[in-house]
Amino acid sequence: MDSLRPGRGQRSRRCSESPPPRLRRGIEQFNRGEFYEQHETLEEEWLAERDPVRYLYQGILQVGVGFEHLRRGNPVGARALWRRGISYLEPFRGGCMNVDVDRLVAATERCLEELERVGIERFDRTLIPRVEWLD
Repeated sequence: MDSLRPGRGQRSRRCSESPPPRLRRGIEQFNRGEFYEQHETLEEEWLAERDPVRYLYQGILQVGVGFEHLRRGNPVGARALWRRGISYLEPFRGGCMNVDVDRLVAATERCLEELERVGIERFDRTLIPRVEWLD
């Protein structure tokens, strides 16, 4: 399957660049809980990008869509999207385009554990992470 996704699983040389405007906008939407909107914004950036950095965008997008599934009461969808998002983000651990990838992955893993532990009805919504910037 990765042959159909060139660059998947690779870190990008572009990680040292500043985040493009659509990435910034998508993260702002994510952080406001606008998970459907962040999906639309980051999908535009992901589809326009050919470099492996596109999987940073896709990973954030997938994690956000997982929180939309949580909001809609779909724990199976939430877990699946969080796991897929984390897998896209793995090569960018340590940060990419000033995004604190490690913090987002750790917070999403905590959400996975919490959802497994208490179920969707008792899930602590204060655990929903923000995407943070590195200093």
